[in-house]
Amino acid sequence: MRKPSPAPTAQGATTLAALPNLGPASAAMLARAGIASPKALRALGAVEAYRRIRAQNPRASLNLLWALEGALTQRSWQTVARDDRLSLLLQLDADPSRPGRR
Repeated sequence: MRKPSPAPTAQGATTLAALPNLGPASAAMLARAGIASPKALRALGAVEAYRRIRAQNPRASLNLLWALEGALTQRSWQTVARDDRLSLLLQLDADPSRPGRR
C-alpha cells in the first residue's frame, strides 16, 4: 500500500498552487499581482501580498489573506482566521499609504 505524500511546505513548494490553502485561482491572482513563486510570497509576507492582490482585484476576500498566512505558516485558513484575524487586520490597517490615513 502506498503512503500518501506529505503536504508541501512553504519552504519546499516549487509552485504557488502547491502551497497549502492555495490553488490555481489563488496562484493566478498572485501572478497578476507580480508574485510568481513561493519564494517571492515568503519575501513579501501574507499582508503585503494581499495588498498587492487587492490593488489588482478589489473584490478579493479576506479569506485569501487567511489562506496566504496559512500557506506560509503551515496552518489551515480557518485556524488563521480564528487565531490571527485581529493581528492580520491590524497589520493591513497600518498601511500609511492608504487613502484617508495621515
